[in-house]
Amino acid sequence: MSATVTAQAGGPASGTTAEHTSVQNVTFFRLLRSEWIKLWTLRSTWWTLGSTVVIMAGFALMMAVVVQFLNDQMGDVEPAQEGQASMDAVFGAPTVIAGGYEFAALVVAVLGAMVITGEYSTGMIRSTFAAAPGRLNAFAAKATVLAAVTAVLTTVSLLLGWLVSLPILNANDMALDWSNGDDVRKLYGVVIYTALVALFALGIGTLLRHTAGAIFTVVAVFLVIPFVFNIVVAFASSLDWVLDVNKFLPSVAGSAITPSGAQVPEVLDPWVGISVLGAYTVIVVIAGALRLKLQDA
Repeated sequence: MSATVTAQAGGPASGTTAEHTSVQNVTFFRLLRSEWIKLWTLRSTWWTLGSTVVIMAGFALMMAVVVQFLNDQMGDVEPAQEGQASMDAVFGAPTVIAGGYEFAALVVAVLGAMVITGEYSTGMIRSTFAAAPGRLNAFAAKATVLAAVTAVLTTVSLLLGWLVSLPILNANDMALDWSNGDDVRKLYGVVIYTALVALFALGIGTLLRHTAGAIFTVVAVFLVIPFVFNIVVAFASSLDWVLDVNKFLPSVAGSAITPSGAQVPEVLDPWVGISVLGAYTVIVVIAGALRLKLQDA
């Protein structure tokens, strides 16, 4: 024995479910909220961001200990003025506090690449584009969330690095002078640099759509190529073109605004250097956005 239930003609297919379904417009604010949720629900995000904090705080403490060791070794020896200036450039308070920013930037770059390549590997990117057919607004929301999280994370890491190194720096009369505009600029320059590296990695990830390839490319641009050029500069500094190319590399140009800028020969002006890195980032992000817009996921 069987029974057949037929819905009334013109009525809802599933009662209360159909009655309570509401459709809302996809606004940029809702895309931001969506990208925020996606970012923080990934386990890799927590590992990446936690590693960044540990690296920067750990390097700050380590470099503060090195400063203490050097001062103990020097004892009552009165260093020459040139030697003191050189030591301040290498182990000044901004350098100690932000000592691990280059490694932290690489860790953040991994996150920047995975933010987009992870969606391609899982197929979630199709759902994202189904909700936002324009694509570019979703990409802009992703970039905005990434830049904001990176900037806040770097700021927190610097503050933590300052706190853990403060007792040692105070004991050696090397505490950070917050009234010194150049020292403060070096610290917020680290925030700008790290955010640009994350966005650069996002652009590379959008272009390549492959996690391993994107990470390898970013590491090559910000670590391998500068390392090679450092060796070339050391043995062929008489070649003007080598110095010219070196100072316009993304990592070298961008680092001009950071504490390590004073340690690089033939470095660009701080704001010119960070503008060069910004230009590289804009080019890569625009190229990624064009591929995102013109080619299917």
